Amino acid sequence: MTVTDSSYDFIIIGAGSAGSVVANRLSTDARSSVLLIEAGGYDRNPLVRLPMLMGRLFNSGMYNWNYHTEPVPNLNGRSLYWPRGKVLGGSSTINGMIYVRGNRHDFDRWAQMGLSGWSYDDVLPAFLRSESHVQRSDAFHSQSGDLTVCRARGNNPLFDVFLEAGRQAGYPMTDDFNGRQQEGFGRFDFNIKDGKRWSAASAFLQPVRRRPNLSIATRALVRRLQITGDCVNGVEFVQGQTTRTVRAEREVILCAGTVNSPQILMLSGIGPAEDLRRHRIPVAMDLPGVGQNLQDHVDCVVAYECRQPVTLYKDLRADRLLASVARGLILGEGTATTFPYEAGAFLKTQPGLLAPDIQLTFMPALERTANLYLPNPFRRRPAEAVHGFSIRVGPLIPDSLGHIALRSPDPNDPPQIHPNYLGSEVDRKRLLSGIRIVRDVIGQPAFDRFRGRELHPGAELSTDEDLASWLKSAAMTTFHPVGTCKMGTDPMAVVDGRLRVRGLKGLRIADASVMPVITSGNTHAPTVMIGEQVSAFIQRGE
Repeated sequence: MTVTDSSYDFIIIGAGSAGSVVANRLSTDARSSVLLIEAGGYDRNPLVRLPMLMGRLFNSGMYNWNYHTEPVPNLNGRSLYWPRGKVLGGSSTINGMIYVRGNRHDFDRWAQMGLSGWSYDDVLPAFLRSESHVQRSDAFHSQSGDLTVCRARGNNPLFDVFLEAGRQAGYPMTDDFNGRQQEGFGRFDFNIKDGKRWSAASAFLQPVRRRPNLSIATRALVRRLQITGDCVNGVEFVQGQTTRTVRAEREVILCAGTVNSPQILMLSGIGPAEDLRRHRIPVAMDLPGVGQNLQDHVDCVVAYECRQPVTLYKDLRADRLLASVARGLILGEGTATTFPYEAGAFLKTQPGLLAPDIQLTFMPALERTANLYLPNPFRRRPAEAVHGFSIRVGPLIPDSLGHIALRSPDPNDPPQIHPNYLGSEVDRKRLLSGIRIVRDVIGQPAFDRFRGRELHPGAELSTDEDLASWLKSAAMTTFHPVGTCKMGTDPMAVVDGRLRVRGLKGLRIADASVMPVITSGNTHAPTVMIGEQVSAFIQRGE
């Protein structure tokens, strides 16, 4: 839609996992006018709905900012692809749909950092407020929210083999990664409804988009925030060929994500003063933490040939995939309505840890065969190895911190992304421990009928030195960037515990960028929770 009004009570920038929630919740008060600004458009392509096509969606560039990192020193100078959602629903429209809230200790750690209201017991009600679980109903789950969550739907026999191998290796089992115990082997829950992707836009925007007090501006690129003195009171954006300025009578809530939220702040003169002056941007507020504290989950793929023809390869062949897509679109059934990484584990690399420090995700296919993500360097994979299985493994709480910086003062230029993957020896050692755990699990009797050659990294790479060298060419992102506008009480904090930007009135940030420390697992669910939290803060006048 085209914006016609000149002012609104609330202006929300970004219609992603948090912004969609905020727009829904604030517009429940018919006395308040709400404008939601989104740089992308509507997710009208029907193929977006099918979970199995997630990887092809990632690689197509559709609904995507198509970011790339700067060369990563510890990854042989490689530049990694960083897909971020540019569409209603944000990255929840193109992600893997895995619903993981994180570990209890994640949020208790936030509270211990001086952030009252963010302990696990504090945020659990916010998770429950948004959730509508199809099967689970207990103290940890709700069936009355907007965001549909369901158990894994796939029936490939290798999922059960993987879980049994974990049990044989001596690890606990867990039925619910979001329940009483995260640690152990189990199956993930998903944001899938009736066989279709259930994004933040599907859950929170589609049901309320006709509310008379809610306006949604799509294909609108924010240029800067309007600031008078110490008060943010409007937004300047470009829609089509027209530059518009709208006034916020009460608040602006920035929900543009870990990359775009710090970019918009810096374009507006809010950030590290020295960097802003370098780009000749007038300094409105010197906040050195803007763009810093970048965290992401890095991982690698350990892959094996499968000796039995039971993998997803048979379902992903072109002749069968087309039929599966048609069945999924029409009936909401079949392989295309499942996500192939359905089983996984949260494990401790050493005894005595308070919480798991690595995550495994298991797929009964080779990643390159499934074309789920970018091709991986299976440099020793023989052409005939079409049946196989893959395990992604990576640290949950990275020690390495990166940053995001402006490339130029032009909002059309993508910012510089410096993720600093494996910049810490702690991360490298933890990832090596994870690889050895995977090898131990796959070596259990449960896999004896299925286990073929280790294709990636290859059994011949056995020493820490060999594996560390291999990681430089094989490690990758799991697409969970957070932390670049962190909340806290220290000098590098950008927002306080109520997500208000320090030193400014009328501006809050609510997205994954405010996490002071990344959560243990996929980050969509906690980002939805952050949207619930900020909405409650505003409604309570906090």
